[in-house]
Amino acid sequence: QVQLVESGGGLVQPGGSLRLSCVASGSIFSINAMGWYRQAPGKERELVATITSGGSTNYADSVKGRFTISRENAKNAVYLQMNSLKPEDTAVYYCNAAIIGIRSMREAHYWGKGTLVTVSS
Repeated sequence: QVQLVESGGGLVQPGGSLRLSCVASGSIFSINAMGWYRQAPGKERELVATITSGGSTNYADSVKGRFTISRENAKNAVYLQMNSLKPEDTAVYYCNAAIIGIRSMREAHYWGKGTLVTVSS
């Protein structure tokens, strides 16, 4: 089985910073794209940022210039550095990864359980 575990959420004041981490574990052969999504109360889940195994990144317009996604392939980890946070960034942030399992040798998408980020004064 494969698991994704996020950490790093919390309460921060507007203008502040947080760094989210996500580590994948289990029967992993390789990991392709990894990414972060978020879901605010009463809204649909939306893309925040993605990163390929080669390091190419993609960001939602709403976070460009403020958030940075990165990964450590050796640790099966992906990070999201969030700066200049705004109240509208408040949401549960979910990690997603396209993983090829050792047993199946097929790509499947996995989700973490999410970590809450609250931006408020």
